Amino acid sequence: MSQSANNPNRSSWLHVTKTSDFPIQNIPFGVFLTREDIITIGSRIGDTAIDLGALHQLGYFEGIPLTDDIFLQDSLNDFIADGRKTWRAVRNRIAEIFDSNNPTLRDNKKHKEIVLFRLDEIEMQMPVHVGDYTDFYSSIEHATNVGKMFRDRENALLPNWLHIPVGYHGRSSSIIPSGIPIHRPKGQTLPDGSDTPVFGPSQLIDFELEMAFITTAANDLGEPIPIEEAEEYIFGLVLFNDWSARDIQKWEYVPLGPFLSKSFASAVSPWIVTLDALEPFRVAGPKPIKPQLPYLQYKGKKSFDINLEVAIKPKGAKETVVSRSNFKHMYWNMSQQLAHHTVNGCPVNSGDMMGSGTISGATEDSYGSMLELTWRGEKPIKMKDGSERKFINDFDTVIMRGYCENDDVRIGFGNVSNQLLPVFVPKKGK
Repeated sequence: MSQSANNPNRSSWLHVTKTSDFPIQNIPFGVFLTREDIITIGSRIGDTAIDLGALHQLGYFEGIPLTDDIFLQDSLNDFIADGRKTWRAVRNRIAEIFDSNNPTLRDNKKHKEIVLFRLDEIEMQMPVHVGDYTDFYSSIEHATNVGKMFRDRENALLPNWLHIPVGYHGRSSSIIPSGIPIHRPKGQTLPDGSDTPVFGPSQLIDFELEMAFITTAANDLGEPIPIEEAEEYIFGLVLFNDWSARDIQKWEYVPLGPFLSKSFASAVSPWIVTLDALEPFRVAGPKPIKPQLPYLQYKGKKSFDINLEVAIKPKGAKETVVSRSNFKHMYWNMSQQLAHHTVNGCPVNSGDMMGSGTISGATEDSYGSMLELTWRGEKPIKMKDGSERKFINDFDTVIMRGYCENDDVRIGFGNVSNQLLPVFVPKKGK
């Protein structure tokens, strides 16, 4: 099926600014609460949200095999489970409906009042119910930096790193959408010079600049996904902030990896940008340093040129951009990650989320965490308000943005933004 929605010459009858992340060529998918407190699946063009449930009920998806309630749900899981053919047909149809040359909905005032919402009339929700969440460790720059800090420069990368996309299974219950504040976590840490841990608030809260991809139901138990088929099962991507408590992590991660240091919160941007929308921004990834096993070898361009940035906004102050990076820096790409994830026969389901791991570039201003940007706190970053940051302070808001851009079009993700609050204090009487 053609991807007519990607036509760079198409324009919409909805207002879209030149710098918008959401032109008619994007057509992302999300879930939102409407002004009538109805939850629905939707899309977005410019600063207008589109109620796909209402659009479907009004007959605008006629001819596409969809169940009556496919968009009247509180998650995209069932729609994603319908597969790429359906995603593409729906996205193409939305592009047709909102094309500047199509009067069908444009000139129907009654239908527009039912279908269209201003952004201040809706409340974005988690786009999927995340059944399983995996976090990878796939940036060679990030892995090398961390290795230099905690081991030695000669052995920064562990022996397996150049042979497999290293990952771990994380907690999905604490994955939240943009806008939800989080609390500083408590846990065990080991003070410098001591051999006895203490319990208390983490002092080293960090962000991790990541992206995550969402899968459809892909395979049965015992069935691997070949690398050449992997992209058929990837619905799209979101920005992903994998919050981290570095002092808790340092004490707990040997021998089984992070646990409490990661499971207190991870945050996603609410609009899922489809792999189809990102098609014009394919690029070649880094060349392998060592030969990779056949099941991880691929042909073609499997990386994407996605510009990324992170800003910190102290309470009551202007934000300071602290990092600018790019998704194309990833040593291991999504196809390799999914092929490796399933090579042992592990089933992947609709709505599963796979974090890329921290995305760091080669320069100091492109590192994807405060751990690297301040080099364990040894090089504090100055904020616009004159304060300094080694890690994230209470009441700081961390904002991540991402977009692709070429001569024809800009496709963006919006942002993921969450404020860090002090340690949770139970209300009296509970």
